Amino acid sequence: MKRLVSLLVLACSWMGVFAQTDDVKTTNSTLNELEKMNHSKFIPVLQYWKEHDIFQHLDASVTLGTTGIGIDVASPVTEWAQLRLGYEFMPHFTKRMPFDMTINGQPARSYDEEGNRQETRFDKLKNFMYSYTGYDIEDHADMIGKPTLNNLKFLVDVFPFKNDRRWHLTAGFYWGPSQFAEAENSTEAMVSLVSAGIYNKMYESAKSGGPLISFDAEQFPSLAGASISMTKEVRAKFLEFGDMGFVVGYFTHDITDADGNVLISQTMTDSNGNTVRRPYIVGPDEDGMVRVTARSNSFKPYLGFGYGGNLLKKRDDWKISFDCGAMFWGGTPELVVYHGLKLPNGRYRDVSLTEDVDNISGKVGTYVDLFKAFKVYPVLSLRITKRIF
Repeated sequence: MKRLVSLLVLACSWMGVFAQTDDVKTTNSTLNELEKMNHSKFIPVLQYWKEHDIFQHLDASVTLGTTGIGIDVASPVTEWAQLRLGYEFMPHFTKRMPFDMTINGQPARSYDEEGNRQETRFDKLKNFMYSYTGYDIEDHADMIGKPTLNNLKFLVDVFPFKNDRRWHLTAGFYWGPSQFAEAENSTEAMVSLVSAGIYNKMYESAKSGGPLISFDAEQFPSLAGASISMTKEVRAKFLEFGDMGFVVGYFTHDITDADGNVLISQTMTDSNGNTVRRPYIVGPDEDGMVRVTARSNSFKPYLGFGYGGNLLKKRDDWKISFDCGAMFWGGTPELVVYHGLKLPNGRYRDVSLTEDVDNISGKVGTYVDLFKAFKVYPVLSLRITKRIF
């Protein structure tokens, strides 16, 4: 009987061990199946990027084109698109633009039918002013223009053809300072501009019946109220000559203050009593300078396309590509003459050559007409690319 009980206990123990072993096997099998299911349904982000070639490569490029010289880096963000980040700037070069001096709206230089130089009102004024300042006034002043274009760029290249990655479409934006070009008078022109500023101040005093020179009480306390009178002959000379400056164009509207009061009328009466449009005569600002800046929106969307391929045979890590597109200014860019207009109250006001003035002559007029015609900036660029990894 004892032997029978012992055999039963032993058999039960073995059955328990076998049952436990089967449970462990079943549990492990279940866990393995769950792990496979989780792996197939929830791939980690890095694994997903690797399997779809996202951010797995980095290309570095050098660019050259109408937006200047630049660098950028690019990396794929999908199987059919890449992200490009970069910076471009325009190397500084200068362009000389001459402005002819005018006296009371008349040109400083005049020639007869045979091409010989004739004496003008300016020639007489030149000798008149030399007696006051000791400097010769030139009959022209040169403006020196230079580009200041520089931008960060954020672009996305899309490859529309699955089996041909040579073609790409590009969209994105450029962002940078609103000023993209500037011009100011040359050093040689400063003497003429300062002399013109002195003359115009005397001319305004002659028109208003004031003295030739008056001393400011704050700057010259000991001479407060003192002045140098203007004789009738000198006053008559100033009024005969008229104002001095550079006629750029003609006003398109009245110049008003913040309350709508007219400060300078668009029209005027000429010497014959006819009503004519008032010319815009550029004169030096309070610093004796003439400054012009070209401005656009800081944010400039871009659309374009390109074509590329291998730069070297049997080398896939060197590429060359060409891009063509348009950078949108956000409207007509502005050409602004900083403090280019002196108001009757003695203050200075900026003048927009694209809004306040028209019929602009010379090379400046050509540039203004070009800006008005093109609402976008053409972008043509060559890109040389090296795959880093």
